[in-house]
Amino acid sequence: MRAARLIKMVLLLQARPAMTAAELAQELEVSERTVTRDAQALSEAGVPVYADRGRRGGYRLIGGYRTRLTGLARTEAEALFLSGLPGALREMGLEDAGSAARLKVSAALLPSLRDASQSAAQRFHLDAPGWYSEPETPALLPDVAEAVWGDLRVTAGYRRQDTEVQRELEPYGLVLKAGVWYLAARAPESKGAPFRVYRIDRFTSVSPSGERFERDEEFDLPGFWEERAQQFARSILRTEVVLRLTETGARRLPRAVDAAAAREALDAAGGPDGRGRITVTLPVESEPVAYTQLLGLGAEVEVLEPRSLREQLAATVDRMRELYGSG
Repeated sequence: MRAARLIKMVLLLQARPAMTAAELAQELEVSERTVTRDAQALSEAGVPVYADRGRRGGYRLIGGYRTRLTGLARTEAEALFLSGLPGALREMGLEDAGSAARLKVSAALLPSLRDASQSAAQRFHLDAPGWYSEPETPALLPDVAEAVWGDLRVTAGYRRQDTEVQRELEPYGLVLKAGVWYLAARAPESKGAPFRVYRIDRFTSVSPSGERFERDEEFDLPGFWEERAQQFARSILRTEVVLRLTETGARRLPRAVDAAAAREALDAAGGPDGRGRITVTLPVESEPVAYTQLLGLGAEVEVLEPRSLREQLAATVDRMRELYGSG
């Protein structure tokens, strides 16, 4: 632990002209007294760390000292490609590897380029979760991530509705979608599709077997996820509703319901009637979901079928008329 901290301290001082004890303590997550002891240990080991005294003092490397400890470890190199996802790195337990990789790259750059990482961080930030939600990091995510990076088979307990099943899995890749983590894995003993998707927060246990598996080199995680996401989106659209839309309603429909389903329904619709409205048949997940989605379109949509949904919306309109008409 201390050796890694000393290396990080050297890289920090190599990447910057000088740093105060307080700045080093914050970066290294230790006390200023520990920084002083570490600086002395480096000096005794032959690393030319110089301490400037006084209010504006600090630590710096003298004589153009350059460490050769800039080679990236494999985990650091892999984490470097995820450095634009600080939250994801932290949740997978790779925050330290990502930090070390950035330091090593920064130390190897020309002095005029060493602010590149800070410059990029100030100009781009990815916030994956949706609005109005506070996603929780699944407790077993670091274990799953470790198995993914190491190509290790795992025995996993998985919660499916009211039951728990045991699965032997070959974890291929992780996907973060709208704040929810998913695992793409192959279950060698299962029938049907060789690759499946599992929600990480439904795992109840994850035990690596210690055995590595041979990855299918033709497996394409982005392509696999796109295909499965489209299949899932279509699979849940099990009910149809018939709508009459104004021009504004037709324009807003793809933002209220599944966008692809809305566009297909609009493309298949006939021309507008005498009042400029069009009638569409739209697949939806269920009547309760459609009720919530279509309510936001207000008077720009009229439900024609099913009658039960039409009556539910009509009852809501009556209650709203009573509420707002009484004042």
